[in-house]
Amino acid sequence: MLRSRLWFGWRSLSADAARENPPMCGICGVISADPRPVEPAVRAMMRAMVHRGPDDEGFELLPLGSGESPGPVAGFGFRRLSILDLSQAGHQPMFNERTGDCLIFNGEIYNFRQLRAELQCDGVRFRSTSDTEVLLQSLSTWGESALDKLQGMFAFAFYHAESRRILLARDPLGIKPLYVAALPGRFVFASEVRAVLASGLVPADLDHAGISAMLAYGSPQDPLTVHKHIRSLGAGTFQWVDATATDGRFTGAKKYWCFPHPSDERVSQQDARQQVRALLEQSVADHLVADVPVGVFLSAGIDSISIAAIAKRYNKNVRTFTVGFAEKSQHDEMAEAAIAARAIGTLHTEVVLDSDRILALWDQWLAGADRPSIDGFNTFVVSHAVRAEGKIVALSGLGGDEIFGGYPQFDSLPRLRRWLRLAAPLPEWLKRSLLRAITYRKRESFRNRAEELLLGSTSIRRLLLSLRRILTDKQLRALGVPVKATGLNNDFLVGDAGLEEPLEQSERQWRNLEGDFETISRLESTLYMSNTLLRDTDVVSMASSQEVRVPFLDRRLVDRVASLPTAVKWRKGAPPKGLLRQACQDLIPADLLNRPKTGFTLPVDRWMHGPLRESCEAYISVAAECGVLDPEGVQSLWSEFVRSEAHVHWVRPMTLIALGNYLTQIRKITAQ
Repeated sequence: MLRSRLWFGWRSLSADAARENPPMCGICGVISADPRPVEPAVRAMMRAMVHRGPDDEGFELLPLGSGESPGPVAGFGFRRLSILDLSQAGHQPMFNERTGDCLIFNGEIYNFRQLRAELQCDGVRFRSTSDTEVLLQSLSTWGESALDKLQGMFAFAFYHAESRRILLARDPLGIKPLYVAALPGRFVFASEVRAVLASGLVPADLDHAGISAMLAYGSPQDPLTVHKHIRSLGAGTFQWVDATATDGRFTGAKKYWCFPHPSDERVSQQDARQQVRALLEQSVADHLVADVPVGVFLSAGIDSISIAAIAKRYNKNVRTFTVGFAEKSQHDEMAEAAIAARAIGTLHTEVVLDSDRILALWDQWLAGADRPSIDGFNTFVVSHAVRAEGKIVALSGLGGDEIFGGYPQFDSLPRLRRWLRLAAPLPEWLKRSLLRAITYRKRESFRNRAEELLLGSTSIRRLLLSLRRILTDKQLRALGVPVKATGLNNDFLVGDAGLEEPLEQSERQWRNLEGDFETISRLESTLYMSNTLLRDTDVVSMASSQEVRVPFLDRRLVDRVASLPTAVKWRKGAPPKGLLRQACQDLIPADLLNRPKTGFTLPVDRWMHGPLRESCEAYISVAAECGVLDPEGVQSLWSEFVRSEAHVHWVRPMTLIALGNYLTQIRKITAQ
């Protein structure tokens, strides 16, 4: 292993290949019955997303009405972060000269070469080698049917000139965001909530349901935001909009992809292992293509080690990057990551941060918030350190835990449910008596959680959601959140969020471990990963004008792994992520292969009691005065945290701090 001040390696590409990859960017648009406010609004939205694309911008005005007289129009706006060379061939909005269709696109299509060849066989001629043009021509040729052909991460708006309609869509797993707002007279969409509000066409009114869901889980839950008029277009969905979108309604979004169920096919362990390895190698190779330095966030976990080792095979100069702490009292994975990098043979850089530097990043992280979330600071610290080196693209192991079963709950939840089912026949008074006897020395938050588990449903879905909750029903009531009056279900979600069919059909017999694994994997992927991990990664990386890529979430890999019988993916008592371990065991040092991933932890609790206390209290006051929550309940939760470091976990008051900070940032935007 060589140590270098430079983290990322350069991938050697031909001149043609260097034009094939698209930029990461921000997209935005307005549909309006009145053409006059469209261009000023779109340009204001573009200015609000300069950090997503500091290298280039574009604007186009598109007709939606029929006849000669002026009618509704659509304005498309684009900000570009140059991952490859800046050329007119990659400029957006991009037009199809043959049809007049137009596209704005954030993301990348990994199988564009195959799609290009298929289109050329149909007589389509291309002006460039970019996948943006391939996506444009695919949509012009196949319409919405093209969505099922795409392999990549994307959010786009496609103007179909003949019908004068616009197709909005997001990738299957929701890696790239897209927010929409439908009001009388106008329809607004953008890559960020801040941009939607910057249009000046959408009120920033707060949504009780959105705030309730955010407080329950620590981040907004699709399709909600904390704003009444702004919604997130669902992952794996598309929506056609036209001039009638200005009637203030946005309905009819359709799913084109659902998380696969396991099939009944017979697959040997060896075949499954070989298939996963081949698909992962293909995914990593696709994710490496760029005309800027590309490297890997490296921890001691098998996810990032596997990606780094495979990347090394395609690029002998690949760099790996690990963040650690100057203070020895803080836990990090620098030593273990160094062992992995040495075994793989990568050029490895360790960035050591002291507490003063990390604290300085705290305010930058909060200032860049596009939504309130308690998560993302760790990712922000890593992304910021990488971007400070001038690096733009990084590969992450995000998604491995959800797809291959890496979380403890894959093993613990079925056990917990068995115990709860044994207690289910007992009368409620006896359950409460047992609860008091077992938890009388525990803190109140533990007792509240135990009570909800013991007295509630024993379905795997309900147990998982209960354990993912940041604030319990009782704690939310203390904040003035009416549990039954938000329009949400009992889990503080919209309908059967995270499930593509009714709960009764998706929840298999409780003794069937296959049903448990698949339910947990699907829920973790479509709720926690999609609503928290992916959204936070997008926000914090783009705040530093950086692109983070996630090879484990390549649709080809996800489709295959999810469809495999559970018996080849997970076995009771075996180490987590068994199939991934087997597929990549030749890539990982033996002493790290079975070592659990621990990550690095920041002393946020101590900071909130110390150097961050003043700013935290300022944000708590903003949350208390937002008009949605009970001020006394908000201040009471913070006071309880201040009084007792040992009994109140920092994530609970952090929900209110994140909300207060976000509202502070939004006031600045709407005041401009």
